[in-house]
Amino acid sequence: MKKTISLGLVLVLVFAYYCDSGYCRDVQLIKMKKHNTLLGGLKPSSQNSAEIESIARFAVLEHNKKQNSLLQFARVVKAKEQVVAGTMYHLTLEAIDSGKKHMYEAKVWVKPWMNFKQLEEFKSANDVPVFTSSDLGVIRGYGQS
Repeated sequence: MKKTISLGLVLVLVFAYYCDSGYCRDVQLIKMKKHNTLLGGLKPSSQNSAEIESIARFAVLEHNKKQNSLLQFARVVKAKEQVVAGTMYHLTLEAIDSGKKHMYEAKVWVKPWMNFKQLEEFKSANDVPVFTSSDLGVIRGYGQS
């Protein structure tokens, strides 16, 4: 019994060393650990990348199709990624509606290996509070008697 436990422990340690050395890059959990991101957690994304801009333009086009509207993409303000079965992009973008710029929140689900891209949500950023007390570092009730 002790030999089995010892052998199992040795195998686990060897595997951990092997993966930590970068030899098993296809193991998703190890990739996530190296990027200090929890599986399913949001991480910042570069809003200036061509890929993010393409996804934001897709979101505006899909919204226009679904709502029969004429929004024009202007720019990406903020972008975050979430690892799901693929990647969920959480975008804050600016679009022009009747000559005026407006902010929108969009979620786009992408599975590149399946050539899949789907708009999950598109709404006015006015529906979402711009600042919360936690954004400002304020603790409710702190310093009040």
